[in-house]
Amino acid sequence: MSPLLIGVLVFATTMLVLATGLPIAFGLGAVALGFMIIFDGWSSVHFLPETIFSGLDDFTLVSLPMFVIMGAAVASSRAGSDLYEALARLLHKVPGSLVISNIGACALFSALTGSSPATCAAIGKMGIPEMRKRGYDADLATGAIAAGGTLGILIPPSVTMILYGIASETSIGRLFIAGILPGLLLTGLFMAWALFLSWKRGTVLVDKDRIYSLKEKVELLPRLLPFLAVIAGVVYALYGGIATPSEAAGVGAMLCLVMVAVIYKVWRPRDMWHILRDGLRESGMLLLIIGTSILFGYMMSSLQVTQSVAEAIGALQVNRWVVLAAINLMLLVAGCFLPPAAIILMTTPILMPVITAAGFDPIWFGVVLTINMELGLITPPVGLNLFVINGISPDIKLTTILKGAFPFMLCMVVAILILCVFPEIATWLPTKVMG
Repeated sequence: MSPLLIGVLVFATTMLVLATGLPIAFGLGAVALGFMIIFDGWSSVHFLPETIFSGLDDFTLVSLPMFVIMGAAVASSRAGSDLYEALARLLHKVPGSLVISNIGACALFSALTGSSPATCAAIGKMGIPEMRKRGYDADLATGAIAAGGTLGILIPPSVTMILYGIASETSIGRLFIAGILPGLLLTGLFMAWALFLSWKRGTVLVDKDRIYSLKEKVELLPRLLPFLAVIAGVVYALYGGIATPSEAAGVGAMLCLVMVAVIYKVWRPRDMWHILRDGLRESGMLLLIIGTSILFGYMMSSLQVTQSVAEAIGALQVNRWVVLAAINLMLLVAGCFLPPAAIILMTTPILMPVITAAGFDPIWFGVVLTINMELGLITPPVGLNLFVINGISPDIKLTTILKGAFPFMLCMVVAILILCVFPEIATWLPTKVMG
């Protein structure tokens, strides 16, 4: 059987196994082990523990649970609602102020947590009821939060970019800094659409008679500035060469734990237990997925699937932008069914040879890939953010949430096209800062 045909069978089998609801880590591991036994015999089982543990024997992975705990600590406090309220007061007189405030709060909270579902939950719990109370339509209110939450995997620190950096063997520091300008671009596109739709529907300044004093506008900032300072410090430590990602993540996690205890009084043993428990649960899940995805990649490589796919695409002699469009389409389809972590760890070993052979920058492609993964978070049937929003506002139909999110999906497509025309948006800052 040819390697390409084996690849098709592997893809179809993997999709079927994961569609059963089996946990991703177990599904990838079962498919990898099954194909290794079928084509290489039972002797290949001996490589299973060695492959998994050698893949996890990477000091860079220490940063993963630290960033997860950092986000869990912030998400456990009232930082999200304070951030929303502060921006709502500061941007009070801006047209469409409430939607723009929510999107801005999502962008900033994303930098604090690195998690899309946590951002949706934290900002949406306050933002959606407030927007609906002040006259904004349900589709715009929910769509803005669902799309704003996706910024959690693009704006650094991003767990998704850590996974991509590990899978593609590229610099995590460069990936983080490459996500800053595209993150701001996408935030600007979201805000522009929200402003246009608010103006078109006549909900521009529904609360124009409300007046906030200067004291009310700035009274929440002392609670938020320390958290933003930690993010700035972590970013500076990474990009300034002061600390490794693991060291910066460790210090950031400790500072966030201290600050939620001091500022928001989240200090009781039970509160800390919930933070550490959630962090441990998510970290364990991600590390298990990484381990089995490495076994999956080893299986694909040992059966010559990866090499054959790269050679087949290289032999097509088509324009490299056609290749990129096909890759993005494939990722978009996969994103409709699988979470970003699984897609990145499954596809990156196959796509890297193709991307580099086509002359694309792996750092730039990491940003494009991440935006594509953002699309998957608000695309049915497995759009995680859609279900988070539906859980927050169960009285709003899922079709209404999807209707509101669709224009923001188009904004993401526009962002990808802009990055294709102007790749320097992603590559200029890392080169400028890190050489």
